[in-house]
Amino acid sequence: MGKVTGFLEIDRQDRRYAPAGDRIRHYREFVIPLSEEGTRNQAARCMNCGIPFCHNGCPVNNQIPDWNDLVYNGGWREASINLHSTNNFPEFTGRICPAPCEAACTLNIEDTPVTIKTIECAIVDRAWNEGWITPEPSKTRSGKKVAVVGSGPAGLAAAQQLARAGHDVHVYEKFAKAGGLLRYGIPDFKMEKRLIDRRIHQMEAEGVTFHYNEHIGVTRPVEELTATYDAVLLTGGSEKPRDLPIPGRDLEGVHFAMDFLPQQNRRVSGEPIGTNEPILASGKHVVVIGGGDTGSDCIGTSVRQGALSVTQLEIMPKPPEKENKALVWPLWPLKLRTSSSHEEGAERDFAVMSTEFTGQNGRVKSLKCVRVDEKMQPIAGSEFELKADLVLLAMGFVNPVHEGMVESLGVKLDARKNVAANTNDYRTSVDKVYAAGDMRRGQSLVVWAIREGRQAAHAIDKDLVGVTTLPR
Repeated sequence: MGKVTGFLEIDRQDRRYAPAGDRIRHYREFVIPLSEEGTRNQAARCMNCGIPFCHNGCPVNNQIPDWNDLVYNGGWREASINLHSTNNFPEFTGRICPAPCEAACTLNIEDTPVTIKTIECAIVDRAWNEGWITPEPSKTRSGKKVAVVGSGPAGLAAAQQLARAGHDVHVYEKFAKAGGLLRYGIPDFKMEKRLIDRRIHQMEAEGVTFHYNEHIGVTRPVEELTATYDAVLLTGGSEKPRDLPIPGRDLEGVHFAMDFLPQQNRRVSGEPIGTNEPILASGKHVVVIGGGDTGSDCIGTSVRQGALSVTQLEIMPKPPEKENKALVWPLWPLKLRTSSSHEEGAERDFAVMSTEFTGQNGRVKSLKCVRVDEKMQPIAGSEFELKADLVLLAMGFVNPVHEGMVESLGVKLDARKNVAANTNDYRTSVDKVYAAGDMRRGQSLVVWAIREGRQAAHAIDKDLVGVTTLPR
């Protein structure tokens, strides 16, 4: 424990945002880091609890009190080593993880948790700036070849772990660059893509081979991989979006969020947006249906594109401003969360059901809605209508895309139509084929994807050579 009385003497202080009027003019990150002294003071607040509930909250089992103590005592390099022992990509989680560890922090009982996410990000950013993060190629070769299908956080974590165990790892990605939703779903203002690029360079130096524009099951038969490789790991994500089949759904201007967000990310990076028509919010009244993180990302992107107005609708009732700690702590609480994008200019409405898209000349012009009660039943007389030149459906994802690779392999699916595999060995019903991340567990967080990728690598390494030194 760095400072025994730290939590009594030092108030919680977190990173700040650049003013909304400035940050909406660009797509760069806008979080202002704490100073080194500020970060050290925040690390001093950690109580090094006898039972560190933050461990339970963190899916990758970060040793949070340990690196808090190291930061407080100036051991930044040792803190980086500790942090990377459980998390391959802390610069990703330090930016976009919702921090369930902070919800589980003992100090969160009085709403002043340790700024764990901020400290994590400070450690890894300093490690990159100081040149402490370098390629770690294996000194021995196993003679085994592994294919990883999908280069999101689960695939990248698994590939890095397997390469460091001495296997010949090949990652197949259907798009032009690696990263999955990290690259094409998360806006640049939340996480700049240079962070992914430098990890890819590190992994290439560690022996990982990336194959781009390779859509397995479409441009290349998956049977070619199962015949060529000793193991195949499926980490293709959960990409089938939840639709809204109401009258007018076929009008132009009604799009899935994941048709909208990748286009802007490609514009920022200079990639072609593809053959689809450009989807832009400029000069439009935008309605975002869905109250989660993807909906929030649609808001921030729409504001930056110059939308006239942005309204976010959620069918669930408005959550409480503050959770009942005695009832939910240290679990992740249901409460009203206001993102940086919400603060940039968006109206939010809860307990609203969309009933019909209406339009002119084939294009959407408005959205008819009705308010619902606690049982999701429409309330008579509560109907209303919103202007809507662009509607973005951000209601989550239901399961992986089955057409192509999954159907061709014939792997068994679970009750939710995800690829069936347990968390002990990550094996599917098909020999040599494994599954991890959202493709196996369903739509989830980046930190869960990294955990599953690491654990799948452990299982594959053990199956291939009979023993493993990789952590779970």
